[in-house]
Amino acid sequence: MARHEIAHLEDLVTRVFMVSKTSESNAAAVARALVAAEADGLSSHGLSRVASYADQAVSGKVDGMADPVLSQTGSAAARVDAMSGFAYPAVDLALDWAQGFVPSAGIVGAAICRSHHAGAMGLHVKRIAAHGFVAMAFTNSPAGLGPWGGNKALYGTNPIAFACPRSSEPPLVIDLSLAKVARGKIKMAADRGEDIPEGWAVDVDGRPTTDSAAAMSGMLLPMGEDKGAALALMVEIMAATLTGSHHGFEASSFFSADGPPPHIGQFFLVIDPEAFSGGAFSERMETLVLAILDQQGTRLPGQRRQQVRAEAARDGIEVPDALYDDLVGRAAG
Repeated sequence: MARHEIAHLEDLVTRVFMVSKTSESNAAAVARALVAAEADGLSSHGLSRVASYADQAVSGKVDGMADPVLSQTGSAAARVDAMSGFAYPAVDLALDWAQGFVPSAGIVGAAICRSHHAGAMGLHVKRIAAHGFVAMAFTNSPAGLGPWGGNKALYGTNPIAFACPRSSEPPLVIDLSLAKVARGKIKMAADRGEDIPEGWAVDVDGRPTTDSAAAMSGMLLPMGEDKGAALALMVEIMAATLTGSHHGFEASSFFSADGPPPHIGQFFLVIDPEAFSGGAFSERMETLVLAILDQQGTRLPGQRRQQVRAEAARDGIEVPDALYDDLVGRAAG
């Protein structure tokens, strides 16, 4: 493994996509998001995704040349059509609009349809919180979870993310998949031929398995059992039903270059905290944080990622040699 500067990796990944039927602006947006996830230590949503994304752009499963289109559908509502392209340019368009409208509206919602994998959702809401707003994000994904008591996957792992500003510290960011583990982690284990812990997934026959390949063909288990399955249903409605997008059982794989576009959805809710708190949000937030940190052994969600991110900015990102060589080869066309 060698370390590489963030700017170098962004440039390298941008070039990978530009030779993979992707416009320069879209390639740069995707590269920024994937490298940022890698810098946060989220390798399952980072550089490991480049190959499958690029292959899908080449095959046409995702349209790398697509420009998302925003329509304002209400005084505080917008809908973005990702046009079968990458999710990141559509997310950028939606959040730029939301950030501009929330100071006057107090609260705004932005839906994204005909979209693709949106990566680490916490990174999207963090950028909004850095400007002083509260944000929540929902996305669905190809089927990986089933309703509690069922034997067939219908919902995706359906991440949900939340971020809010702090007065003198980085934003608080909470980002979690509603499966016991993100599907990307199981895919990485399968690619390496490694087993996974028991309790993460079941095989196609519904039997618990530690075989990562069998887990990819089977069904993931939700966090919190029946409560987690209910939350996955909630996110499926917010991300897919509400946005007019494909449900998980209708969406094609994020990992394969074969098949039609997945056309899943995302939904963002952005809130100006001062519009609701009477100006007390910052003080109340810090009171809550201090109460949490006053408990022995506790820390805030996302603190480890802040440390990893700072190390990456200072020292670069460690990348396995085989992965780096693949990126270089792809960038050369």
